[in-house]
Amino acid sequence: MSAVPIRLAERAPSAPRTAPADMPTSGPLVDRYGRVHRDLRVSLTDRCSLRCTYCMPEQGNEWLARQSILTLDEIERVARIAASRGISTFRLTGGEPLLRRDIVAVTERLGRLETPDGPVTIAMTTNGIGLDRVLPALIEAGLGRLNISIDTIRRERFHDLTRRDRLDDVFAGIRAAAASPLRPLKLNAVAMRGVNDDELVDLVQFAIDNDAQMRFIEQMPLDAGHTWDRSQMVTRDEILEKLSARWSLEPIQGRGGAPAETWRLDGTDRTVGVIASVTAPFCGACDRLRLTADGQLRNCLFSNREFDLVPLLRGSGSDDEIEQLLRGCIWKKLPGHAINDPGFLQPDRGMNAIGG
Repeated sequence: MSAVPIRLAERAPSAPRTAPADMPTSGPLVDRYGRVHRDLRVSLTDRCSLRCTYCMPEQGNEWLARQSILTLDEIERVARIAASRGISTFRLTGGEPLLRRDIVAVTERLGRLETPDGPVTIAMTTNGIGLDRVLPALIEAGLGRLNISIDTIRRERFHDLTRRDRLDDVFAGIRAAAASPLRPLKLNAVAMRGVNDDELVDLVQFAIDNDAQMRFIEQMPLDAGHTWDRSQMVTRDEILEKLSARWSLEPIQGRGGAPAETWRLDGTDRTVGVIASVTAPFCGACDRLRLTADGQLRNCLFSNREFDLVPLLRGSGSDDEIEQLLRGCIWKKLPGHAINDPGFLQPDRGMNAIGG
C-alpha cells in the first residue's frame, strides 16, 4: 500500500495568536496544574517490523507519507528548544525507532544537547530486532537508557501475537543489551488475558536471567482497530497476585513522575514494575510530552487534540514561536486522561502512530 498523509486528530493552529494571560512565557515548561515537564517522547516513524495484534492490523495500514516525517534537522531544532527550557530526557520511540536509517545520527545530535542544569539523557524503546547490530554505535552516540518490548518468550505464541517469526532476533537484541553497560535495562510486556497471563512469572524470571527489570503494562485503548475491551484487560492487582505466588513483593517508594510502580523481589535487589494506566492512573505526576513522527505535539497519550509544529518548522517560524507552541500545548493539558469516564473517546491514532 502506498503511503499517504494521515490527518486524524483535531489539529490546533500552528501557533496561538495570543497566549493565555496566565500562561508563563519563560522558565520551565509547566501546565495549569503545576506539573513541570521534563520528558519528551520523540516518535521517529510509524512503521514497525512486527504486527502485534493489540497495536495494528496485519495488512491495510496507511503509513505516514515520507515527506511528512520530520527530518533530522527538524527533530534536533525542536529538541534543542525543549532542552533549553528544561526537557532533560528524550525517549526515541516509534513504531520501531530502529527502522529509522539515521537512528545513530538522531541519537548523537540529541545527545549533545544541554539543559540549564546539564546534559540530557537519551533513552529508547524498541522491539529489539536489529539491536545487536547497532547497539555499540548507539551507545557511542550517547544512548543512556533502553527498554525492550517482549510480550512472550514462547515461539508459537510470539508468532501468533506479532504475526512474525522474529523471536530469535528479539532474543539477540536482549542478549546484546544485557552484555552492554546500559543499566537499568528494562523489558516491557503488555499483560493480556488468555494470551500471556499464564506467563508472567516466566517473563520475570527471564528478565532476571538477563540482568533486567520486567515491567508489565495494563493493556490500554490504543489499538488501531479500536477493539479494546476493558473486561479482557489484566489488571495491576491480578498481575501482583500472580507474582506473589512466586515471590514476596516489597513496594519501593519514591516513584516521582515514573510511570511504573516497582516492587523488590524476595528482599533482593531484583525488581519488577507495573504500569497501571487504567486502574491506577499516575496523571497527577505526569511530566511527559509527545512529538509524533509527522510533527504533531501531544500533551497526553490519550489526547484527541494535536498541536501542529510543521508550519513553523517548514515555514518562517522562529524559535520563540516554536517555544510558545510547546508552552501552549502543555498549558492545555488536562488533569487526567479520563479513561475511566463514561464519555472517554479513544484517540483516532493507534499507538504506532502516536509513539510510545
